Amino acid sequence: MDFSFSREEELFREAVRGFLSKRLSPIWESIDESGLIPVELIRDMGSQGFFAIPVPEEYGGQGGTFTLAVIAAEEVGYHDPSMATAVYTLLNNAWPYILYLYGSENVKLEILPLVGSGRAFFGIASTEPQGGSDVAGLRASATRGDGYYSLWGEKIYISGVREALEQLDTGGWLLLARTGRLEDRHRGLTAFAFIARRNGRLVEGLEYSMLKTIGRHGISTGVLTLKGARTPLDTVVGGEGRGFYVAMEGFNVARIMVAAANLGVARWALEEAVKWSRERVLFERPIASFQAVSFPLAELAVELEAARLLVYKSAWMADRIYARREPGLKPGDLAFYAAASKMKAVEVAFKILETAMKTLGALSYTKESKVNRGLLGVLSYLVGAEGAQNVMRYIVARELIGKDYVK
Repeated sequence: MDFSFSREEELFREAVRGFLSKRLSPIWESIDESGLIPVELIRDMGSQGFFAIPVPEEYGGQGGTFTLAVIAAEEVGYHDPSMATAVYTLLNNAWPYILYLYGSENVKLEILPLVGSGRAFFGIASTEPQGGSDVAGLRASATRGDGYYSLWGEKIYISGVREALEQLDTGGWLLLARTGRLEDRHRGLTAFAFIARRNGRLVEGLEYSMLKTIGRHGISTGVLTLKGARTPLDTVVGGEGRGFYVAMEGFNVARIMVAAANLGVARWALEEAVKWSRERVLFERPIASFQAVSFPLAELAVELEAARLLVYKSAWMADRIYARREPGLKPGDLAFYAAASKMKAVEVAFKILETAMKTLGALSYTKESKVNRGLLGVLSYLVGAEGAQNVMRYIVARELIGKDYVK
């Protein structure tokens, strides 16, 4: 059993850290304050190989592994604790890979090279106003015409709306819509590579708006209203009626990267708390000398290490399934690890940020401390993004006890 990284992985992490320390660390607060990731930063990150990492080079990706994608997500989270660029990074690694696996050749060759180079956005659009966790109950519909599908309905809490539809020339989402009856539940869903903006032109029949979020301001969250927006037949991903299964596979790989980004924020916050505990003097002693300060930090350091081991084991499992294609393993085997990773890493990150704020005291309630920006970013995943935490518990319980018992 070897817990070390390969030489390639160590060099990759070193290169990622070097780039981010120069290009992202100095501006992450201004990104959160202005509510905008600069387009030039997105393109520079693309040129440095941050996006479409697991996608083969012949499709414009980096030809890397999920372990490398997780390293990138963790480091971006560390260098932008507000989570905005981390969210952008993890979305544009997970969902382009699913498009590579199940998309048509034409769509893959059109979109994936643009995503990999930082010139296009490709995320996920599944959540609807009536609920997000019940994916099988989605109501947006797709009706088939002559060479196209018409999309109807509404998607909400969608990441990257401004980036896809205003900042970059090309952008879209893996969008779930119902091609069967509502009572068909998951069997009636189809996934589409819905390119909402192509070469600077918005597709007809699409309206959108932005939501005002309390954190991770740099990446937008919005609403998509579909009023007959057309998408070509070859944009179906994985076959008609297979959208639920395609999306579940995508959420598995996305959740591991979500967990990794939370590891990065947590590591940053723990360092901030430790540094303050050494510098802050009360009663003529640094507050680190008080067990009420040092013991919680010690406990959380252990929790963070445990979460990190789980997340990287999950990335290793994903590589066994997808990169090495080991016999006897299938994509569904990742469900336990993906859900467990998100469940553990997000909750540990939130605990660390909460404790960091308590350690900093009143200072943490001001923008000068920075820690509150991280807490609000991580909170988005604690309350539900990429699957509610109780849904993660349900998945873990189902995989542990059995589908016949946990329904």
